[in-house]
Amino acid sequence: MLNFGREKNKDLHGKKVSREKLVRFLKLFRYIKPKLWYFIFGLIFLALSSSATLILPNLLGTLLNNLQESGIGKLKEIGLMLFGVFILNAVFSYFRVYFFAIVTQSMLARLRQDTFSHLVKLPMAFFSKTRVGELNSRISADIALLQETFTTTLAMLLRQLIIIIGGISLLIIISTKLTLFMLSVVPISVIITGVFGKYIRKLSKKTQEKVAETNVIVEESFTGISNVKAFSNEDHEIKRYSKSTNDVINIALLAAKWRGVFSSFIIFVLFGSIVGVIWYGVYLVHNGAGLNSGDLIKFILYSVFVGGSIGSIADLITSLIKAIGSTEKIFELMELETEPLNVEDKENITDKIGEIDFKNVSFHYPNRADFEVLKDISFTIRKGQQLALVGGSGAGKSTITNLILRFYDPTGGEIAINNKDIKTFSLSSLRKKMAIVPQEVLLFGGSIAENIAYGKPDASQDEIRMAAAQANALEFIESFPKKYETLVGERGIQLSGGQRQRIAIARAILYDPDLLILDEATSSLDSESERLVQDALEKLMRGRTSIVIAHRLSTIYNANHILVLKDGKICEEGKHDELLAIPNGLYKNLVNLQSTK
Repeated sequence: MLNFGREKNKDLHGKKVSREKLVRFLKLFRYIKPKLWYFIFGLIFLALSSSATLILPNLLGTLLNNLQESGIGKLKEIGLMLFGVFILNAVFSYFRVYFFAIVTQSMLARLRQDTFSHLVKLPMAFFSKTRVGELNSRISADIALLQETFTTTLAMLLRQLIIIIGGISLLIIISTKLTLFMLSVVPISVIITGVFGKYIRKLSKKTQEKVAETNVIVEESFTGISNVKAFSNEDHEIKRYSKSTNDVINIALLAAKWRGVFSSFIIFVLFGSIVGVIWYGVYLVHNGAGLNSGDLIKFILYSVFVGGSIGSIADLITSLIKAIGSTEKIFELMELETEPLNVEDKENITDKIGEIDFKNVSFHYPNRADFEVLKDISFTIRKGQQLALVGGSGAGKSTITNLILRFYDPTGGEIAINNKDIKTFSLSSLRKKMAIVPQEVLLFGGSIAENIAYGKPDASQDEIRMAAAQANALEFIESFPKKYETLVGERGIQLSGGQRQRIAIARAILYDPDLLILDEATSSLDSESERLVQDALEKLMRGRTSIVIAHRLSTIYNANHILVLKDGKICEEGKHDELLAIPNGLYKNLVNLQSTK
């Protein structure tokens, strides 16, 4: 099981890079293949840009050497060369950024598409234990982090490595003695500075978290002010807030103390190291140790470049580790087994669905193996029959429909369609024979026409209009200015509950399924909407095999067969009149309870 939620916050990206994580990260490079040449050109321009940067100190040092030794013509020549290097560096940087952006955007688009395609094919068992927000985070936040990595971080890391290696090589050429001295003091100072900075950032983050905690106390206290006053707890809340703000002071002062130490360190050690290198360089120039003033300027500039690059490496590597962690999370999802929607060795249902037989079916959900939702139940649904499922919450009504749709498979027994085990049919062909109208209708954020035609995207306007008419939706749809092109809003928020139900019924009518599953759609509607929806449902069920999960028992009095469920077992079954005749029967008691309301 994937570790989401709090585990994610605790250690989202992981500090250690294992071989397995690295292998997963390298899998990303297969997404670069379609734009491989752009990636190669980007690397070439990255190398050229870095090389141009390394040329600058050399030209500046040469310019200094020629101040007195050469005439104005030589100085102009060097000046023009410097200007040319600046122009080339700008051009190289532009193409480097542009080519890496092309590669990155193409790679991430394909990665998002593959991730979404994989997620949408995962079984319902996965979605029952995973929050949608976490999945959205994988597709958005983690992939956005990869965008930063491949657009900026990776290029900058390579650039800094080139500058470090090239710079140190040039430093050795200029002066081996001064290079050894510089490497003994400056890099160590830079690395210690990076460690200091990282620790101070952690303390700053803790301060922000403590401030956020104080804000929570304020919000809770004022939101629940009636409770605070009712329990005379003003002093308690004041103490809570005071303690929290005092914690902020303690952490903030600790951070300030270390920032002071850090500032002192920068002034004394880092700047001192640089001054020490300059002092030793001047000493070598003065003693004629093969170093002149121009070479010293070159050396100092290269030292600054190398030191800056070494200092930035730590943050770049941290960003890269985060990206590797994000990649691991994405590929953990990609490695999960999807539903076998279209498998060659599975049979496609070509005939209409006839009888559906439950044979000693038992079931428990994957995350609740200790709790049997269905316990050895058997029943038959005849072709064209309306079967109603009745029972309290948790009795197993929705589970039966989930098994028929093969969102899950039974843990015991068998479900047969047309005298064949349901598992012998391909999932796609099976589900295309069924439609469901749930109690809480989810509409997609497009137009009314798109929502009605969701199960049949190639439907004509006349077919959509006919389905809407049969669903008693024509009047309200055509009252809108844009009619069928009216946008329903996120999750259908622009429509009322009754309107959403009728859109869902129109969708099912257009889909024309062999088997219709209805999770009582009228329980939360006003009287007028209930009448219209119920009338539409009766038209939809006419002559069609239907399973109705009944909450309002008055809607199933005419059902061909009623199953009364309790604790995962069928305790009563029959027609309405037959069940009413059972003395002290559960169904009879439920009917009496609802009739007295």
